[in-house]
Amino acid sequence: MELMQAVEAFVLGLAGSPWILLAVAVLATIDGFFPPVPSESIVIAVAALSVNGDAPSLWFLVLAAAVGAFCGDLIAYTIGSKVPVENLRVLRGPRGQASLARAKRALALRGTVYILSARFIPIGRVAVNMTAGAVGYPRKRFIAIAAIAAVVWGGYSTLMGLGAGTYLHEHPLIAVAVGVAGGVVAGILVDRLLSVVQRRWFPDVPPPAVRMHVEGDDDAEDGEEDAARSAEAEERGTTSAA
Repeated sequence: MELMQAVEAFVLGLAGSPWILLAVAVLATIDGFFPPVPSESIVIAVAALSVNGDAPSLWFLVLAAAVGAFCGDLIAYTIGSKVPVENLRVLRGPRGQASLARAKRALALRGTVYILSARFIPIGRVAVNMTAGAVGYPRKRFIAIAAIAAVVWGGYSTLMGLGAGTYLHEHPLIAVAVGVAGGVVAGILVDRLLSVVQRRWFPDVPPPAVRMHVEGDDDAEDGEEDAARSAEAEERGTTSAA
């Protein structure tokens, strides 16, 4: 905690220098896969300073924050794609496999909403982005969504640093709730936009659910749950027999 406060103080000490934009981008990048790094608070503080002319332009701040957030999300996705999560001890059992299957199905069917809304939750965005990589969410689609999410997050965090964002800054839980709500709305709109673009210009590209081999109906989900229960029962039976 003290280390993070020291980092924040050091970065804010660069307020009168263009180097602060690089610091914001670096912190936002690291925050994409290491949540303890204070990226939101830095963006908010720098935005507040910029109002008094003590920091670079707000447009450059939004750009720096968005670039960093985008890079961090891609790193988290890449980590997830390289780590065989299905072999982790906590996910080897029937319950773990069922949870992984539910996460895969949720991302396949509502990935845009999940990725965009999770960008406003420090630990949630890391979990969702790593899971997206682990379950094989289409990389190109993830890149497009992550880019939009980064710009929205950068703009939102900057606005919080202005006078109108003072209340939300003093109430972090409300700020997160507002951000998530905005992310959900933006996710729905972006998801529809991507669907229109895909149907009009890329009709031969199958949707994420098809590419991830996930069914889109409730029967598929019921089947996954039944399979998980059967596997768990079988595991208990094997343990009892041993």
